[in-house]
Amino acid sequence: MSSGDSFYITTPIFYPSDVPHIGHGYTEVAADVLARWHRQAGDDTWLLTGTDEHGQKMLRTAAAGGMTPGEWADRLVAESWIPLLETLDIANDDFIRTTQPRHETGVQAFVSKLHDDGFIYTGEYEGYYCVGCEEYKQQSELVEGTGPFEGQQVCAIHSKPVELLQERNYFFRMSDFQEKLLALYEERPDFVQPESARNEVVSFVKQGLADLSISRSSFDWGIPIPWDGDHILYVWFDALLNYATAVGYGKDEEQFERRWPGIQLVGKDILRFHAVIWPAMLMAAGLEVPKHVFAHGWLLVGGEKMSKSKLTGIAPEQITDVFGSDAFRYYFMRAITFGQDGSFSWEDLSARYQAELANGFGNLASRVTAMVTRYVGGVVPAPGEYTEADLKIQATVARATADADAAMERFAIHEAIGAVWTIVEELNGYITEQEPWVIAKDETRRERLATVLYTAAEGLRSLAVLLSPVIPKATAKLWTALGAEAGLGALAVQPLRDAGGWGQLPVGSQVTKLEALFPRIEQEVETPAAAPAGA
Repeated sequence: MSSGDSFYITTPIFYPSDVPHIGHGYTEVAADVLARWHRQAGDDTWLLTGTDEHGQKMLRTAAAGGMTPGEWADRLVAESWIPLLETLDIANDDFIRTTQPRHETGVQAFVSKLHDDGFIYTGEYEGYYCVGCEEYKQQSELVEGTGPFEGQQVCAIHSKPVELLQERNYFFRMSDFQEKLLALYEERPDFVQPESARNEVVSFVKQGLADLSISRSSFDWGIPIPWDGDHILYVWFDALLNYATAVGYGKDEEQFERRWPGIQLVGKDILRFHAVIWPAMLMAAGLEVPKHVFAHGWLLVGGEKMSKSKLTGIAPEQITDVFGSDAFRYYFMRAITFGQDGSFSWEDLSARYQAELANGFGNLASRVTAMVTRYVGGVVPAPGEYTEADLKIQATVARATADADAAMERFAIHEAIGAVWTIVEELNGYITEQEPWVIAKDETRRERLATVLYTAAEGLRSLAVLLSPVIPKATAKLWTALGAEAGLGALAVQPLRDAGGWGQLPVGSQVTKLEALFPRIEQEVETPAAAPAGA
């Protein structure tokens, strides 16, 4: 991607029927890291997240809590979902709620266009409905219930009974788009990613597409159908449109033109909605389909998918209160291959925190700033002639920058961090081999000392820039300690794709001693929510 291009990325909009767990946090952080990377690389970046507040599940959850669905959504958004963004240091540009007038207006304009163009008709529908999924289920998606639900058909995802519904509904002619969708997947193999997700979608569409029931008349918590007030729009048809209404669809053409199309980041359990229904809706409206739909894997605890209903949900604060937001962000982006399922364990988090963040990166930053302070009065020295060992560090920094950027383009966040971490490892090895503490005792080797310390400090400068999208708090502290702001400006404005160019930290920068970026954690980590996993 060339600098200045539009990079519009979205998270799914989350159901605020309950409080967020680390699975939600994982998606938010992934989108935020990608957005921060592109923003700092000079791309015209926009990160959208938000909440999906209509539908039967919200209505029932609110009623159980003795509130209207509007009151319930307001409370949870204010008390749980907005604070989640602060807890995890998410730098989103917008937060959309499907109850906002800007969304409702855009949705009604979109549905009216489809109706006027003949893509919507009325018909009878009978089927098994899962309130948890807000979706009609095929027989193949149901399993025999166990325990209290023995003898009943239950949803394979939620393990709760489905309801047999019969309604006169409005339908979207989705079957018209089967061949167009298959052509899209063929012509743009990277439209759905990763490849395993693409294969699943292609196989599903090849089996044939039925028309989609897009209205409900049995309850009224939703957006009214413009031409028929007795019906509200099916919650998924309403929710998917947030990606368009948030950037001005039907209201601000200039903004929409600037941002659209975007990249939709989703969990794999909602892949079909985004890779089949959503592009079909856009095709019907004559709009461009997304640039990419990327489905990440599930977060597993004790072998089970993260879930509130199964008590395997861990609140993000349980991690951030002990390890901090940077460690949360780093761990989930580094330890899990993005696009595949990943297992979370407190032991792995703790081990990586200690080995990679505290001992690897944090210790390196503390050592280098302390040596510059101790041996050369805290002033970045001018390097002398570079030796092979120094040039090797320069090559590592250049290669890591290019490799990390290429990996981010492929959504391989784990690979990008791995590439940047080669600088951490090489620099630690370099300092051990060069032994600046020995050189400092020899007055005849002042030039060599200056070269080694400059190489180490400049390596840290590149690390601060490259890691700032992942661990923004720690890198901001490092940037300050390096005295880089005076000569280079704020960390957030450093052009990321140029981070590998050598010699940017100005000679004479005033370095200050750095406290531990990732302090040792003495307390025992409690794991109350992890215990019931697999029960």
